[in-house]
Parts: sequence; C-alpha cells; structure tokens
Amino acid sequence: MKTTAIRIIGIDPGLRRTGWGVILSDGVRLSYVASGKIESVSTDPLALRLADLYRGLNAVLREHLPAEAAVEETFVNDNAKATLKLGQARGIAMLAPAMNHIKVAEYTPNLIKKTVVGAGHAEKKQVQMMVQMLLPKAKFDSADEADALAIAICHANHRSSPHALALAQRVALADAR
Repeated sequence: MKTTAIRIIGIDPGLRRTGWGVILSDGVRLSYVASGKIESVSTDPLALRLADLYRGLNAVLREHLPAEAAVEETFVNDNAKATLKLGQARGIAMLAPAMNHIKVAEYTPNLIKKTVVGAGHAEKKQVQMMVQMLLPKAKFDSADEADALAIAICHANHRSSPHALALAQRVALADAR
C-alpha cells in the first residue's frame, strides 16, 4: 500500500511575529519544505497589523499550497490585554487557511512539546534542537519558525487521531453548507 505525501503548514500565531513552517509528511517520514515569519509594525493600529498578518499568511498559503494547517492554541497569561491580542492574531491564523478551504487543527503547547521533545514542559531550546534533528534540512532563524515547524510535526503525528478526524468531519460539513 502506497501512502501519499501531505503538505502541512504549522502556524505559531503572534501579533508581533507569526511563525510558519511547511513540511511534507509521507507516513513516518517528514521533510522540510520552507519556513519564515510574518512581522507587523508595533506602532500601527491593531486592525492594520491584523490585516498585514492575514495578507502575509495568504501569500504563504498560495505559494506553498498546504493541504492541512495546524495552529497552536492560545496560552493564557496574567496580562489579559496581551492574551486578547494574541487571541486576535490566532483568529487570523485560523481564518486564513479556512478561507482557502484548508482544514485547520489546533494543539496545546504542552502536546506540541510532548510530541516533538517527549516532555510537555520542554524549554524552547530543546524544541529547536529536536526540530533540527527531525528536519535536518530545516533552516530557521527564529524560535517562531522552529515553533511553527514543531506544530506541523505535531499535526503530522496526530492528524489521524479520533479527535482530529472528528474535527475534519465538522469542517467538511461546514464547507458543504
């Protein structure tokens, strides 16, 4: 039985910097395709920053044509204003693929770290090191890119789970309406 490779984009949402990473998953083999980050100007109004993020993600989606997307769930911290802004950036990170008819899955930071490193409370450096080991050809200049690639790796490992399949079914039903 031959498996078909699937192109996955991982998105690490942030208002200042949104990391993205595209991989190819062919069964148990993973290959690096591309990664980068989309930045916004911190002095611009929020609406313009969100528009920049949306346009940037759309450009990446059109260039790399992923079949599936994965986004990190929001990490809630003590600063409600910062959490709200992150949530808005995360909304754009989910909207852009959805508007391009790409299935979107969500994963908690702990599950991403546990999948990639083996420990749910791993440090950023550990995540970067394991991403480099799993994708030796990966070239990333920032933690945002490494995190996005980790999100894509997590999705490649969990995309056939019952939770992911149920989500895909709900998305397909919503698209049919």
